[in-house]
Amino acid sequence: MTTLLTVNASAQTEERSITRRLTREFVESFVSARPGAKIVERDVGHSPPPFVDTEFIEAAFTPADDRTAKMVEVLSVSDQLIDEVISSDVIVLGAPMYNYGMPAALKAWFDQIARIGRTFSFDLDRGDHPIRPMLSGKTLVVLSSRGEFGFEPGGIRGSSNALDPAIAACAHYLGAERDEIETVAVEYQEFKDERHRRSLDAGLALSVEIAQRLAEAD
Repeated sequence: MTTLLTVNASAQTEERSITRRLTREFVESFVSARPGAKIVERDVGHSPPPFVDTEFIEAAFTPADDRTAKMVEVLSVSDQLIDEVISSDVIVLGAPMYNYGMPAALKAWFDQIARIGRTFSFDLDRGDHPIRPMLSGKTLVVLSSRGEFGFEPGGIRGSSNALDPAIAACAHYLGAERDEIETVAVEYQEFKDERHRRSLDAGLALSVEIAQRLAEAD
């Protein structure tokens, strides 16, 4: 059974959020093309994971057999989020651009998932590349919205785009290849003009196209 994990990071309501609309269209199209798919929904925009703190770090770097009951409790949210990623085949991030980067709630989600011994290993014998991903074979789709425009490489605001590079850099924690991420970006949101309407229509159409293609893949 194919499992689709959707992670919505928008702080907006279902009615006002563009990324929530994109993920909804994606899921509906995916299920239509593959009725037997399992859908797991994680809403970090409305229910953010806790930020990493000193208790989390101490628990994460303590060998599992040596952890106290309190440490196990501290890591319980992280374990649940990681289990959702491990069990998924396709991961869809509803990731609006906030102040040129990712929402704090989405960063908190990534920080809970980046766990030594669970999603990556660390060995100094590997020299200057001690980190090695422990997950692989996942497909990552990013459905995004941006208030301005021109954030693509070479675009007029390309150098301000801190969202896409950050997601790409963290993709290996999810078991995805950074150079194979599928991205849909709706732009011009703050302008509310014809350019935004065209961008939204194109983004919705592309989301449906990607969903159908992935659902129909072997």
